[in-house]
Amino acid sequence: MRVLIVESDPNLGWLWKRHLERFGAEVVHVRDQDGAVAILEREEIDVIVLDLVLAEGSAIAVADYAAYRRPQARVVFVTNTSFFSDGSIFRHIPNACAFLPSATRPEDLAAVVEHYGSIG
Repeated sequence: MRVLIVESDPNLGWLWKRHLERFGAEVVHVRDQDGAVAILEREEIDVIVLDLVLAEGSAIAVADYAAYRRPQARVVFVTNTSFFSDGSIFRHIPNACAFLPSATRPEDLAAVVEHYGSIG
């Protein structure tokens, strides 16, 4: 399973990456929209772990590009805000499959990614 993490906080991205690798995933971590688009242009990705609030660029743009370029990729959104907490993200982003708080335990995030990465 190939996973792309798009997370501006390098420490959080590294923590998630390490846990996903323990589950046997091949993981790439980038910190912004440009990095995510570059990976999606050239690599097959099964699951994208995408912080809804990026320091540079737009998470929505990344999800839209993924829907076009890698339509099979499922997006697990994470956030530390209450934006979209009503679940409306699933109406706006067709490839969204989960919406979790950034504070979710890394092993729980890894289990969600493993689940969605095995579907399809």
